[in-house]
Amino acid sequence: MSTLEQDAVPTLAVRDLDVAYTVKGRQRTVLRGLSFDIAAGQTYGLVGESGCGKSTAAMAIVRHLAANARVRNGAIRLNDVDVLGMNREQLRRMRALDVSMVYQEPGRALNPSMPIADQLGEVFVLAGRSREQARADSRTILTRVQISSPDRVLDAYPHQLSGGMQQRVVIAMALATNPSLLILDEPTTALDATVGAEVLDIVAGLSRELGTSVLLIAHNLALVRQMCDRVGVLYAGVLVDEGPAQQVFEDPRHPYTAGLLQCIPGPQHQKHTARLVAIPGALPAPDDPAVGCLYSPRCALADDHCRTEEPPAFDLGGRHSRCFHHERAGEVGEPDEQSAGTPPPVVDYDAEPVMVLDHASKTYGRGEHAFHALNDVSLSLWRGETLGVVGESGSGKTTLAHLAMGLAPPDPGANLTVDGQRVRHSRGQRDLAEARAIQIVFQNPDAALNRRHAVRRIIGRSIAKLAGLRGAALRERLGQLGRDFKLGPQHMAMRPLRLSGGLKQRVAIARAFAGEPTVVLCDEPTSALDVSVQASILNLLVDLQVNQGVAYLFVSHDLAVVQYMSDRIVVMYLGQVMEVGPAARVVDGPHHPYTEVLLSAVPTMDGRPAQRVHLRGDPPDSRHPPTGCPFQNRCPRKIGAICEEELPALRVLDEGHSVRCHLPEGELPRAGAAAPARPQVAPPRSARLAKQER
Repeated sequence: MSTLEQDAVPTLAVRDLDVAYTVKGRQRTVLRGLSFDIAAGQTYGLVGESGCGKSTAAMAIVRHLAANARVRNGAIRLNDVDVLGMNREQLRRMRALDVSMVYQEPGRALNPSMPIADQLGEVFVLAGRSREQARADSRTILTRVQISSPDRVLDAYPHQLSGGMQQRVVIAMALATNPSLLILDEPTTALDATVGAEVLDIVAGLSRELGTSVLLIAHNLALVRQMCDRVGVLYAGVLVDEGPAQQVFEDPRHPYTAGLLQCIPGPQHQKHTARLVAIPGALPAPDDPAVGCLYSPRCALADDHCRTEEPPAFDLGGRHSRCFHHERAGEVGEPDEQSAGTPPPVVDYDAEPVMVLDHASKTYGRGEHAFHALNDVSLSLWRGETLGVVGESGSGKTTLAHLAMGLAPPDPGANLTVDGQRVRHSRGQRDLAEARAIQIVFQNPDAALNRRHAVRRIIGRSIAKLAGLRGAALRERLGQLGRDFKLGPQHMAMRPLRLSGGLKQRVAIARAFAGEPTVVLCDEPTSALDVSVQASILNLLVDLQVNQGVAYLFVSHDLAVVQYMSDRIVVMYLGQVMEVGPAARVVDGPHHPYTEVLLSAVPTMDGRPAQRVHLRGDPPDSRHPPTGCPFQNRCPRKIGAICEEELPALRVLDEGHSVRCHLPEGELPRAGAAAPARPQVAPPRSARLAKQER
C-alpha cells in the first residue's frame, strides 16, 4: 500500500482483494490479497506479464468482471464509498460520473454506425444538456484534447479518423464528466510512438488541470516511469513490489522487477553486444496450489525458505516488497557471461544484395479517391542483415512488406529480385523457389494460425509445401524445428488457442523458417507481447540470423526494438523514404527532422525528462498529400517556400547514409543537440546539392 497523509482520503483504495474465475467447476485465483491506494491527482502504474491480473484488477474496480468471476474477499472504495456494496443504480451513477476507462483499441470503443457528435454528445445529453449545448460542450472537450478541427471530427464517423484521433475522442468522452478516476488499459499499444506520446501528454496535462487520479496499465515500463508517481508490480495476481516509480525502477526490491527491467532493450544495447536476458519459465497456472513464494521456480535467488514459506509484504519505508532477499534483488539485473552478445554474421556490403526492390509504388483506389501508399521506393538488403523500417501508421511500412511478400501487387514498373533472380509480384504466381525465398511473420499470431489445427499440422504443412519433404524426412525436420524453437511434444499436440502469446509467435516463426527462407519479413512481430516474451522472441530471431544467415526486413513502430535489432534503418513518411543508413548514424545524426521527432517520442528508463520535439498541425490526408516535401506541413524545422514547392532529393551525407531534406547537412538535427536557429535565407536548390541518390 502507498503511504498517505493520516487525514488524506485516497481517490481509490483497494484492500486485500481476491478474485477468482470458475472454469469447468474449478476455482482459479487470479488476484491474491491485492492492496494499493491512488491519491487525488496521482498517476499509479500497474505492470507485469500478460496473465498476471492487471486487467482483472481494472475490471474489478468498475465491477465489470465476467459472469464466471467472483470477488472472494477484500474491499474497493472510490472516494471513500464502498464499490462492492453499491446497488445497480449507484453503480450506474458511479460509472457515468466518477470513473472512466480507456481501452487498448479505440476503434472498439466507438460505434462505427454513429457520427462522433452523437456518441460524444450523448455524455452531455445524459447529464441534462440540450442537444445544442451538448454539441458546444463536445466542441470544447475536443479542443481540450488538442483536436484543432473539432467540427470536422464531430461530423466524421470513427472509420474516417486515424487511430490517434480515435483515441483522443475516446479520452475526451472519458474526461467529459470530470471523473475522479481515469483507468487507462494499454492506451498506446496500438498507436505509433509519436501519437502515443501526444495522447499521454494530453492525459497528463488534463490530470493536473482537473485533479483526476489515473490508473495506468501498461507493458511499456519506460512509459510507466515517465508517467507515474507510484507503481505496483504484479506477479500471478500478487503485488510483489510497490512504491514511488523512481525508486522501484532504480532500486528494484524484488527479483521479478529486476528481471523485467533486464528484458528491455536500451540505447546502450545492440543485438551483437548485449543479449537480452528473458525471464526463464512461465507464470504459474491460476489453479496451481500456492506453496512458498510464487516466483521461486523462476528466481535465481530462491532457496528452501522461499520454496516453503510465503514472503510477507516487507515495509521498506514508503514502499513494499514480497521477497525474503529484497536487499539482493538488484543482483538479478546485473549482466553476466550469459548476456554477452552473439557473434554477428559477416555482412559483406561489397557483395551483391540478397534482395533488391526497385521503383516500388502502390496506389489504392481510383480518381479522387486514389492515394499513393508507396511512391517510388528502392531498397536493398544483404545476407545476414536486418533492415529496420520505421514510421507512423500510413507511412507505407506494412505495404512495403506486403509487396515484397506478394500479398499486394505493385504499380507497373516495380522490380523485385532475390539472389539475382527476378521474383513475380503475385504470391499465387510464384513457383516453389520464389515462395521459399521470402516468408513473413505477422503481428498477430492469432490471426495468422489456423485455430482448428494442431501445431504439428500447421508447421508440417509448411515443411511439406516449401521443403517438399514427406514421411520420415518431414518428421525429422519437424523435430529439428521443435528443438530450435523450444516447442516440445506437448506443444506440438496443442491447438493455438491453448498456447500463450509467446508460444504462438514461436509457432508462427517456425512456420516461416520451415522452408529455410532467404529473407523473412517481420511485420510488428513483438508489439503484442510483454517485455519478457519480447526478449525471448528477439533472442530467437538473432540466433536464427546468426546460424542461418537469413536477412530480415523488420517493420515496427517500437523504435527501441528497431534500434536493438537493426544493422540499418529506413525511415518512411507518406510512402516516401525520408532517411536510410546504418542504425547508429540514423539514431545519432545528423538525421532528418522527422527522425528527430520519432526518436524524441520514445520514453526511456534513464529517468531524464523527455526532450520532446512536437509535430506541427494535423496529419495530412493521404489522398491529398502536401506539395513539395511530404513532411513540410508538420515539420518543426521548415525553412520556407522551397519546402512547399520542391521535393528534396534523397542525398548522400556519408557512405550508406542518405537523407531527403532541404536543410544543409550542418543544420540537420543530431541526438542530444539543441535545435539550431532557422536560417533566414533558403539553402541552395536541390538540383545544386552535393552527390545525390535516389
